[in-house]
Amino acid sequence: MPKFLIIQTAFIGDVVLATAIAEKLHQYYPHHPIDILVRKGNEGLLTGHPFIRKVWIWDKKKNKLRNLLKLAAQVRSEKYDEVINLQRYFSSGLLTILSGANTTRGFNKNPLSAFFTITKKHAMTKDGTLHETERNQQLIADITDNSAAMPRLYPSAADRKRIAGLQAMPYICCAPASIWFTKRYPEEYWISFLQQLPSGLKIYLLGSPGDKALCERIIHSSGNRDAVNLCGSLSFLESAALMENAKMNYVNDSAPLHFASSVNAPVTAIFCSTVTNFGFGPLSDKRYIVQIDYELYCRPCGLHGYKTCPQKHFKCAHDIPHHRLTDILYEN
Repeated sequence: MPKFLIIQTAFIGDVVLATAIAEKLHQYYPHHPIDILVRKGNEGLLTGHPFIRKVWIWDKKKNKLRNLLKLAAQVRSEKYDEVINLQRYFSSGLLTILSGANTTRGFNKNPLSAFFTITKKHAMTKDGTLHETERNQQLIADITDNSAAMPRLYPSAADRKRIAGLQAMPYICCAPASIWFTKRYPEEYWISFLQQLPSGLKIYLLGSPGDKALCERIIHSSGNRDAVNLCGSLSFLESAALMENAKMNYVNDSAPLHFASSVNAPVTAIFCSTVTNFGFGPLSDKRYIVQIDYELYCRPCGLHGYKTCPQKHFKCAHDIPHHRLTDILYEN
């Protein structure tokens, strides 16, 4: 009986998108074990997942190499038939090779791809047409089909009970933060947005504990008494459950965008320095993109973003037609 391992040791959003591979494998091999390997801190995304059997966790922050080699030995003992490596870096390539799997799959950008059984091109350009889920699907097309599944998270009944009290009145969710400054819709515009919202609409600001101060400043400066700072208060799955029934979710090009896709929640994604052509846009049935409405010579400036605007003007954020955020809300 084939046994599958998916490797995705990148960031939160990448793990969410990797669940599309698990969905597709389960469609074709519903009675076969499907495991996944993620970096420590991301395992909460997969708590109680109905058909991921085991979540392997790699601690990359402490004794990185020693933990990697220990984990590789444990993975090898499982005797996987198929290892699907979605990461494009040396460490995940080494894990793939050391797994001893009958078939190893990965992208040609991985430094160790020459040692994989099956490799596929990973093309990510400003003129791209493939979503990341479609790129990933290429790795297993020969044992499934060419159509990518939707990524999916599975909040439990307990997760939904935990956030039920927050759903008594109509609400929206906002996720103002990002690791990268140039991916962030600027703080002053979030403040202005909250000031324009109608009364009687609850606003929940979502994020990690490290985002709490940012969201507190936004709420305080906006003066909106219906806004609530939930940063650090909810788990990944509780956040996804809350977003699922929101009137709208406003997000940057960051992990909460993919949370929305994973529960088919309505979403407005704000793209500053990056572009949807890279393949990380929203997948929800009800989705909107807000970005500048002209070609800017320096946009996109990179795949992930920067700590400051390389050109010092940050026009990709400042020149966004800001009224679109409230327009979308009233359209819905």
